[in-house]
Amino acid sequence: MTRAFVCPGQGAQSIGMGKALADTYPESKAVFQEVDEALGQHLSALIWEGDLETLTLTENAQPALMATSLAAFRALEREGVSIQHADYVAGHSLGEYSALALSGALSIADTACLLKARGKAMQAAVPVGVGAMAAILGLNLEIVNEVAAEAAGAEVCEAANDNDPGQVVVSGNRAAVERAVEIAKSKGAKRAIILPVSAPFHCKLMTPAAEVMKEALVEVSISAPKIPLVANVCAEGVSDPESIRKLLIEQITASVRWRESVLWMSGEGVSEVWEIGAGKALSGMVRRINGDILCHNVAQPEDISTIIQSL
Repeated sequence: MTRAFVCPGQGAQSIGMGKALADTYPESKAVFQEVDEALGQHLSALIWEGDLETLTLTENAQPALMATSLAAFRALEREGVSIQHADYVAGHSLGEYSALALSGALSIADTACLLKARGKAMQAAVPVGVGAMAAILGLNLEIVNEVAAEAAGAEVCEAANDNDPGQVVVSGNRAAVERAVEIAKSKGAKRAIILPVSAPFHCKLMTPAAEVMKEALVEVSISAPKIPLVANVCAEGVSDPESIRKLLIEQITASVRWRESVLWMSGEGVSEVWEIGAGKALSGMVRRINGDILCHNVAQPEDISTIIQSL
């Protein structure tokens, strides 16, 4: 069985995520403690007992989701599952950092600090209200690219996330994104909706954040992952640490090629995907891309019991 471990991106966060794992597995609890120490912040208290609005702030959500994915993976390891039970790792946007930590390419402490810096830089890159993102449902990437080009004018509007055959997210200047919503509807989109996000991620407007991450990533040691990372930017497997460093910088302004990444893994024989961490969004996308891929979610202690029995 060829298998991939995948890690979710922003939007999957919820209050209480990872708490049952930390209560059940000392190894999972230790992940949250390590992240708290690395950041000098009691992030675990915010995750488990805070308010969703504060958790959803980009600089909090990104390391919080990574911590939850790593806590779930440590629980799997406790039950005898190793990274070698998979052939590839992948993650959606920030989830790529979680995937690298899973695969041994980045330490948990370094990953937490990088994601805190990434969240702050992405938020600071564009003043609140200047940018926006919108989900276009029912149109493929080619048509959405045409929509974005028509909507942009002298502003920025680009495909930011190619999630699955019927869901593409556009990002850019608010007025341009609002125009894209109307153009998409006129071209037959089932739905086109502005998303409740704090910044226009994965487009040219994020260039200042890419510069910040270029400096931050220079300071960090990246090892070769134990299994290849299927990177958002190129939608294929990579293992070279310097290539990964370069791709992480590019990823800030580039589109998340999730649909193509899943198709590439499918072409490499992947028939099973484990979504490790909060939410079930990636599993839904994977099923819509290739309904033959079996998906498992690993977020709660009972999920781990179920998955161990399936091996």
